[in-house]
Amino acid sequence: MASDLDTVRVMRALFNDIPRAPQGLSHEDTMAWISKSMQDFPGGDLAYTIEHVTRNSMLDIVLRLREDGHLQDDAQFESTLIQLANDEGRKQFMDWCINAQKSVDATSRLLNRAKPSWSEPTPLFSVAPEQVRRFVAGEATGPGAMFTEFAGRPDVQQLELFTDGAPERIFEFDWGFVSEVPGTVWNVYVAEVWRGGTVGSFDRFIGAWRLETAAVPGSQVRPPHVPAGLSLELGIGAFASLALHGGSGDPAKDSERKWVGEVFLAHMLPAMAGRVLDPNYDFPSNW
Repeated sequence: MASDLDTVRVMRALFNDIPRAPQGLSHEDTMAWISKSMQDFPGGDLAYTIEHVTRNSMLDIVLRLREDGHLQDDAQFESTLIQLANDEGRKQFMDWCINAQKSVDATSRLLNRAKPSWSEPTPLFSVAPEQVRRFVAGEATGPGAMFTEFAGRPDVQQLELFTDGAPERIFEFDWGFVSEVPGTVWNVYVAEVWRGGTVGSFDRFIGAWRLETAAVPGSQVRPPHVPAGLSLELGIGAFASLALHGGSGDPAKDSERKWVGEVFLAHMLPAMAGRVLDPNYDFPSNW
C-alpha cells in the first residue's frame, strides 16, 4: 500500500498552489476566508469546487498506481510528483488518464460487441401515461424519494448544489426526477445514471441525442421533429444527466412543454438512457 509519506507528498504536489487559510483564525473567520477564496477563484465557487474534486480524483489515481501500478517504480513516482506540481503537468496527467480509460473502454466494447449475443439495448424504463400528463399539465410534485436520494449523495453535497434548498419546481418519476426553470431549462436526473457515476455519462448522452434525432440514410423511420430553439446540453452545471434548454423563453408556450413530456420524456429518454448505460454500446465515432 502507499505509505503515509507518499500520500502527503502527492497532496503537497497537487495542492501546492491552492491558498490555505491563515492559522489562528476562529471557526467563523475560517469559513468566511474559505467562502471568499471560492468566490475569488477564476470561474467562481463552482469552478473552485470542481477543481478540488478533480485534484482529489487525481490523488486517488496516483495512490492506486503507487500501490499496484507503474508508479511502484520510485523514479516514475518522483517524476509524476514533479509533473503534478503545475497546471500544465496536471492537465497532461489527466489527459493521459482519460486516454488510457478510453483505450480500455474501447477495447472492452469491441470485445463485447464481437460476442454473438450483442444486440440493440432496450429502453431503460417506461414512463406511465399519468406521469406524462402531469408533467404536460405543469403539475409539479415537489421533492420526493428520488430527489432525497440524489441530494443525500456525498458528491452532491460536496458540490453544494442545493444549499438554498430544493429547486422550486420538481417533477418526480419512477426513474428519477426533473427540475424546471419555467420556459428556460429542464434538468433531467436519471437514478440509474447517478448511481453509476454521472460524470461518465455526459458525452454519452450527447451521442445518444444525436443518434436519436439523426436521419439515417435509407431508413423509413423519421427522427422526431425537435421544436425550434430547443436543444440538449451537458448537465454539468447542475450535475444532471442532461439539460434541455427551451427555445421560447415563455412559460406560457404549452407546445414546447407538450413535446418535452410526450416525445422526449415518454419515448426518447428511455431509449437514450438504455444506450448510455449499456457498456457494450459504442456510439459513432465520427460525430
